Formats: sequence, C-alpha cells, structure tokens
Amino acid sequence: MTSQTTAPVLPLPAGNWAFDPFHSAVGFTIRHLGIAKVRGRFNRLDAALVVGETPAESSVTATVALDSVDTGNADRDAHVRASDLLDVAQRPTMTFRSTRIEGAGADWTLAGDLTIGDVTRPVTFAVEFGGVVESPVDGSTHAGFEATGEIRRSEYGLDFAPGLLGEVVRINLDVQFVAPPKA
Repeated sequence: MTSQTTAPVLPLPAGNWAFDPFHSAVGFTIRHLGIAKVRGRFNRLDAALVVGETPAESSVTATVALDSVDTGNADRDAHVRASDLLDVAQRPTMTFRSTRIEGAGADWTLAGDLTIGDVTRPVTFAVEFGGVVESPVDGSTHAGFEATGEIRRSEYGLDFAPGLLGEVVRINLDVQFVAPPKA
C-alpha cells in the first residue's frame, strides 16, 4: 500500500494581501543588567503577504524603520538610535524576507532572512494564525497573525555594552492583512 501525502493548504484565499498598519505592531524585549526587561516597539512597519496555492508558493516580506524605536523614554530612544547602538544613520531599516512557510491550523512556522544594516542572518518565527473575519465597517476580509522569535544582538554587529544589555532580543509581531478585492 502506498501512502499519499498532500501539501498543506493555507487557510487564506490566494492573492496579494494588503498590510493593515493601523492594526499591526512590532515590539521587542531585551534584558537590562540581566535582572529586568525593557520593552519597546517600532512605530513604522510595512509588510506584504503573497498567498499562493501552497505555503511553498507564498511569501512574507517586512521592513521596519529603526528610527521609529519607542521604549517610552525619549532619552533612551535617542541613545538607542545613536551610533553605538542601532546607528540608524548607517542602518536605517530592518528587513525580513521569508524562505519557508509551514504548518497547519492555528500553528505555523515562518523562516526567513533578517537583515539589519549589511548583516543578514536566518531567523525563525513561531506564528499563531488568529483567523479570518469580515470587517463590520466595510465588509473587507481581514486575517490576523501573532509571531514571536529571537535574535542575538552580536550576530548583527549590535554588541554595545555586553552585561548592560542582554544578548537576546525577543521580537513580537501582531499583524493584520486585508484580502485582495474579489474579482
């Protein structure tokens, strides 16, 4: 008896889904002095979701403006943007391009290349699919996702103040996309 395997099907209609910046956020957490966490977010994010017939034919891209960092403290934010940390003059963006999407139901994995400045490294995000719903405001179809992953600062040349700041940065994304218009 031969077994038949089928490719997983994405729970979304195929097409180019529009990013919804008003209902999306990218946040991060990093340890300070090894004893507490500092949380922040980036206020400018753009993303694209192309849904194919299978996950292998689908892709996600995203760009974060690093100068939009917001930790709730203006002095700290200015320091994070400075040349000894993010150096936004030399590294204005962080970009992600998917290389693999797999999963089923509510649990997915999104693997890809994350670039900060001139350094690109692989990263994997655990993705929770929140579902699809029709907006009662305008009837548009929205899909929601939560993604979490970690990077190591030193792998991107962001090795300022070891011991003061943690090595691991946890990234959290809550994003919505809007389905392409129906033909």
